[in-house]
Amino acid sequence: MTDFTIGSFNVKNLIRADREYYRFHSYTPEEYAWKRDWLADQLVTLDADIVGFQEIFEEEALSEVISLADRYGEAQNDFAIPDASKRYRKRAIFRKLAYGSYREGEIAFAPNANDGEPGHRRPGLAVLSRFGFVDEPEIIQDLGQALDIPFQDGGEDGGFFRITRLSRPILKVRVPVGGHVITVFNTHLKSKLGEFIRGDDGTAPEADLTAYDPVGRALGSARAAMRRMAEAWVLRGAIVQELRAGNPVIVLGDFNDAENAVSSEIISGEVPFKNYEWMLRHDAEHRGDRYSAEDAAQITADIEAVRLRSAEKLFVQKSLRDMVFTAAFGGVYESIDQIYLSPHFLPGPQSIGEMTYFSVLNDHLTDGSHPEAPYNKLASDHGQIMAHLSLKGAPR
Repeated sequence: MTDFTIGSFNVKNLIRADREYYRFHSYTPEEYAWKRDWLADQLVTLDADIVGFQEIFEEEALSEVISLADRYGEAQNDFAIPDASKRYRKRAIFRKLAYGSYREGEIAFAPNANDGEPGHRRPGLAVLSRFGFVDEPEIIQDLGQALDIPFQDGGEDGGFFRITRLSRPILKVRVPVGGHVITVFNTHLKSKLGEFIRGDDGTAPEADLTAYDPVGRALGSARAAMRRMAEAWVLRGAIVQELRAGNPVIVLGDFNDAENAVSSEIISGEVPFKNYEWMLRHDAEHRGDRYSAEDAAQITADIEAVRLRSAEKLFVQKSLRDMVFTAAFGGVYESIDQIYLSPHFLPGPQSIGEMTYFSVLNDHLTDGSHPEAPYNKLASDHGQIMAHLSLKGAPR
């Protein structure tokens, strides 16, 4: 058996000091030092073997955080782990206290194709792996040709929704773990912030809150939702391709939607009905022309073969409690950061292992109404999540 952990960490705008990322937004040297220190501490606490990071503007800044985490973690080991020089030497008891260094690990970084000049920057993604990678990382963002999603109204042409590029990249890596190679997707879908059409002067009328336009702002939210769902569909296609190739898959990241949102369900796949025998066939010729028991079994098997499961939900079901949240704003607490597992990590013929535990670090979150809310500028406004997995030996 091989035990390993995989986490998702939205760091919130990681960039070095005195570099304007969004208009009029930058960190002073003191703020950057504080943020880097906080992130390193959080990474030591997480101590995941594989970490998917979101909102990375610079790979160099992430490397600095990881190096600082190694320094802190190694100092923690010197203090906490018993050895022959210390009075108490029951090492087995303290096994989980040991921090595992990232010094031999590898980073895959995906810059954002939409990144611009100072004040108009756009963040990318990264994956950190203590196990390294197999093959070159793959970045999915520029679609090459326009993706048209057609609509139909009563059999007539209903127009289409078009995207040519994702708002942020999807980073696909293959990680060797315990004799297996696992495909990991790290994603950061379009946020719920409204998407407004800007004029030649670079401004959008809906952005002027002194002339509040509720209908225009609602349309901006609709655009953001359509883009988020289209991005989820692109990711779903890449996931299914891996599953049909027989590869175990883990998908993680900031979905900007809860587990039951349509965009999240697009990524995870359909949930099969309990029974398809009561349903009319798609090519029914009379009212009694329904799916057979054999059809129903085949449909269910086909759906389950490419369906992902939420690590958070598996944990909640096992623990009989629901205490997980990764984001808070205005009194609303929800989980928008997710880890999804392919059937390879569930009981069944494809199984190569299972999830044994699920962790969330969210004590730092406020809902924006507390006096310490500005602290979120330097810390992350997301909780960090981690799945604990145990793998069987690879087949010979």
